[in-house]
Amino acid sequence: MQLRQHPLPSPTPGTQRELVSLHYGRPGEGQKVYIQASLHADELPGMLTAWHLRRHFDALEAAGRLRGEIVLVPMANPIGMSQWWLQSHLGRFEGLSGENFNRHYPEHIEAAARHAEPRLGADAAHNVAVLRAALRTEIQAGSADTELKALRKTLMLLACDADVVLDLHCDAQAMMHLYTETPCWPQCEPLAAYLGAAVTLLATDSGDNPFDEACSQVWWKWARHFGDRFPIPQATLSVTVELRGQQDVSHELAAKDAQAIVDFLIHRGVIAADGAVPPVPVPVGDARPLAGSMPIPSPVGGVLTFLREVGEEVKAGDVIAQVIDPITAQVTDLKSPVDGLLFARDTLRLVTAGARVAKVAGREATRTGKLLGAR
Repeated sequence: MQLRQHPLPSPTPGTQRELVSLHYGRPGEGQKVYIQASLHADELPGMLTAWHLRRHFDALEAAGRLRGEIVLVPMANPIGMSQWWLQSHLGRFEGLSGENFNRHYPEHIEAAARHAEPRLGADAAHNVAVLRAALRTEIQAGSADTELKALRKTLMLLACDADVVLDLHCDAQAMMHLYTETPCWPQCEPLAAYLGAAVTLLATDSGDNPFDEACSQVWWKWARHFGDRFPIPQATLSVTVELRGQQDVSHELAAKDAQAIVDFLIHRGVIAADGAVPPVPVPVGDARPLAGSMPIPSPVGGVLTFLREVGEEVKAGDVIAQVIDPITAQVTDLKSPVDGLLFARDTLRLVTAGARVAKVAGREATRTGKLLGAR
């Protein structure tokens, strides 16, 4: 394993942060896998899972079982790790700009396509290599005049040429679930089964360019751009893995999830099997449109109490929770707008008017426009 340090520009005199990446295997041999943990720095299950993955990868490399390159970033957000206010960790948004750490990754699709086009041909594998090189060149030339932009650029340079990208997150209180783009679903389906995901939410360009989509959407957009002139496969499977809830930080769960990821990589051929390849489990959940994932807002503020647990299937009109005004004693029912799976809910029990407190995954697409409000 090779440890690499990536210094970020200092935002103020006397301060300096760095990103650390761990590199296994040999670049250019076999598939490349990129895994990062806790881009939202206050989502900790991914960091513990990365610790277990590191133990696996150390042993697998020593045993000569790696058949590709693996890059592991065990803590993807040193900026967010430093953001605290009165013992509360604030790791989802950058304090300086207010921007979500998992949004607004720069897009270089058109520029890379323009520079790569003279070298494209009839061989799909050749086209993948040419486009990846062009994309890396464009990312490298991109602006990084703030610490946040430099972090985004560094993460993209580490991931842009990977065959598999796994972005480890979590929700507040939730079942294991995944987000991926619709063109990635055929490659993602075995991962969902190995992880035991309760649901996988699919979209094609959900808006605001989160990290996972920035890694995968280049391929279907290039395929659309070039049409029948050149074969362009979906060369990157990129998945946001939601490792349940923020409090689900235990060795038992992290070890289970790390083993599932290793089994998936054996299935992909990145890791040589020690005997039989672990069979793909019977899926626990299914794939549903992200446009059918319905947030449940509260129209009033007050004390929140849930009547239904995550993991329950609910019907449209079922009361999911109640908000109680302790002064007037008024009770406001919060109802599911659709039939679906209650897969996530908030941890706060004092809510403000307009707050979204839960998410139900329906089977039919009902929302349009930017879909990230349900993420």
